[in-house]
Amino acid sequence: MNDEELLRLLDKLSTEQKVRLLTGATTWRTHAEPGVGLGEMVTSDGPAGVRGEAWDERETSALLPSASALAAMWDEPLVEELGGLLAREARRKGVHVVLAPTLNLHRSPVAGRHFECLSEDPELAGRTGAALVRGIQAHGVAATAKHYVANDSEAGRMTVDVRVAERTLREVYLAPFEAAVRAGAWAVMAGYNGVNGTTMTAHPLLARPLKDDWGFDGVVLSDWGAVRTTVDTATAGLDLVMPGPGGPWAEALLEAVRAGRVPLAAVDDKVIRILRLADRVGALDPARTPAAPVPPPVSTRRLLRRAAAAGTVLLSNDGLLPLAAAELGTVAVIGTHAVRPQVQGGGSAGVYPERIVTPMAGIRDHLRGRARVLHAPGPAVGAPPPPLDTSNCVDPRTGEAGVLVRLLDPEGRELHAEHRATGRQLEPPTPPGAHTVEVRALLIPTAPGAWTFGVGGFGRLTLTVDGRPVVDGDFPCRTDDPAVKHVTPPCQYGRAEIGGTEPVLVVARRELAPDTGRATVVTAAPPHPDPHEALAEAVETGRRADVAVVVVGTAEGAEAEGHDRSSLALPGHQDDLVTAVAAANRRTVVVVNAGAPVELPWRNAVAAVLLTWFPGQEAGGALADVLFGGTEPGGRLPTTWGARLDDAPVATTHPDQNTVAYAEGLHMGHRAWLRAGRSPAYWFGHGLGYTTWAYEGVEAPATVVAGDDFRVRVRLRNTGERSGREVVQLYLARPGSVVERPVRWLAGYTAVRAAPGETAEAVVRVPGRALRHWSTRAGSWRIEAGRFSVLAGRSAGDLPLATTVDVQEGYFSQPTVSGSGL
Repeated sequence: MNDEELLRLLDKLSTEQKVRLLTGATTWRTHAEPGVGLGEMVTSDGPAGVRGEAWDERETSALLPSASALAAMWDEPLVEELGGLLAREARRKGVHVVLAPTLNLHRSPVAGRHFECLSEDPELAGRTGAALVRGIQAHGVAATAKHYVANDSEAGRMTVDVRVAERTLREVYLAPFEAAVRAGAWAVMAGYNGVNGTTMTAHPLLARPLKDDWGFDGVVLSDWGAVRTTVDTATAGLDLVMPGPGGPWAEALLEAVRAGRVPLAAVDDKVIRILRLADRVGALDPARTPAAPVPPPVSTRRLLRRAAAAGTVLLSNDGLLPLAAAELGTVAVIGTHAVRPQVQGGGSAGVYPERIVTPMAGIRDHLRGRARVLHAPGPAVGAPPPPLDTSNCVDPRTGEAGVLVRLLDPEGRELHAEHRATGRQLEPPTPPGAHTVEVRALLIPTAPGAWTFGVGGFGRLTLTVDGRPVVDGDFPCRTDDPAVKHVTPPCQYGRAEIGGTEPVLVVARRELAPDTGRATVVTAAPPHPDPHEALAEAVETGRRADVAVVVVGTAEGAEAEGHDRSSLALPGHQDDLVTAVAAANRRTVVVVNAGAPVELPWRNAVAAVLLTWFPGQEAGGALADVLFGGTEPGGRLPTTWGARLDDAPVATTHPDQNTVAYAEGLHMGHRAWLRAGRSPAYWFGHGLGYTTWAYEGVEAPATVVAGDDFRVRVRLRNTGERSGREVVQLYLARPGSVVERPVRWLAGYTAVRAAPGETAEAVVRVPGRALRHWSTRAGSWRIEAGRFSVLAGRSAGDLPLATTVDVQEGYFSQPTVSGSGL
């Protein structure tokens, strides 16, 4: 539908109808307006999967690897394919707008939502995010670039003011959003935070550069609950307030328009954008929207398994990998994460997968009939007790595995009851008169002793075990953060002694008082085994095996929306576990199951280290494919990994008097390490395959015209014994520049494949924008004429080839300069 047709629809709407469209109708839906053929639009969180409107474990979703794993692929066609899967999942669930990709950067390794962001580097994040946008929108579902902008950590995220220089903002933090908009993104989400004194939902950056410079013609929607005022946000570039109904626009905005404090023209522009989005996703004429395709489960699983392997990074390998299954008699799989892996991070992006293939299951399935597979959990990780589920309890009313959820009136009479599979209830039904939500289950103890029970949520909470009080108190809600309030509320814990293995009745209740959120979580965990005995058992299991695979990782809830981490150390005794097993068996492979950097103090004492990130539902199958050589580990680091948190250039994210200063400027990530002259444990871009490569030559044009793209040819040879894939990376430097610059910066990359002994040529396109810098004095982009260094190799710290290009003055969208006025 063209703009003239949209304007004709706009003319049919009254001012009241227009304003009504600018606030959500529900938590996840926009308003319909039947008079102009406008249906509701449904939004849903991403990018790990498409949950839909309900937090219900019975409505499962395909679970992708974490965003950090997507960027680790350095493979845009595969990311587009995964975007297509997200779109098909969205259509299957009746969703029009997927709230992904997250384009904030890995500024600090402790950022709680690190796993949900793509990279520390604006070029890699931009290209990967653009690929996801293209993949989603190719199927008529909107992608949403979020959280615009500088929303790069969770500490104080609702109110923090980020102080960042204009040039840094333009060249680093806005760059991935520009890439997404240039790729055609139909929606952009404004974040909670402020930038340089102004909250993002009212920020001039929503107009320029987003709408004016980049030509964004889609909808700018708020993060959920981010809008707190009326006139300043309505006169900025914001178009849609979520969630609804009600809120700071609604009636207040209508009154402001009638009083002339908000121009009607501003409202009209917002409505046109909403109508345009509706047209793009098929909600403006719902009758013509095709039926939702249903992805075949087998093909979905194959794609997710391939994706998990493609993002797996082989950090080190002394030649042990890949394992030869035919030569193995016994394999030890060690660690709690081997049987209970972290397949996704915490917070609003979480989904309920249809299944989870554990590392233990994947390895055992691969070796079935060929080798014996042993398991030892080792010492407890120290994770909080998990929610009750079908593995440890039954519904006392039906006897079916799971729990009974009841809604009670003030007198305790049952208004509603249903069987559920988990004790994590995020949106229980609330019939009229509902006063209390109750979760009731018969726990089947696996061992006697002091069990730990918990009930999570806000307000009045109680929990009993066979009638014995374990938790009883009032726990007021003191946060406005929706992720904490509605998704991951704190749990209150207590212990109860269980004498045997007979079932015990667990009853948890939470009163449904106003402003206490929607979540009720009931957890239970058996007594921890003695850590010394558990460690000894694991070491002996590893000693008896031909190879030991130790799976370690972060604890449940450690990496999550709503809070940052305080440490990069693996929790519990996992470092001791790796060290002891490696000492007992030199053929030890360590698998790191974390969405963000962790410290690996034993990394040089083991035969191989694999990083699987949060690998999604097909974790175990993909791990087996990589371990046994069915596929090569395809990943390269999208962010730099330091040896210790203390070494990280940006190690803290906590606000000082409600502000965070991006004092490092342009020098973030690998750029900061280079500026400091220090080496990390693993450089940005690092990752090994199952072959070796020799970089033999690089050719670049002698001269390029400012603003023009150019191509660099890199010749390399597969010097190993297997076919393989190599990600060839290109960096630029400007020695003697008259403006401040990074030591070098990523300008382009491409992947090549070659058979053993075969030579390959990588042709890397360098976009003209890679040479530009933002001039705060001129308020525009400039390109400095002169000689640039071109460096090629396999990571930011391994660049064996170098050449130069001379940049000549020529046509550019802004003046090319050679000296002053930069």
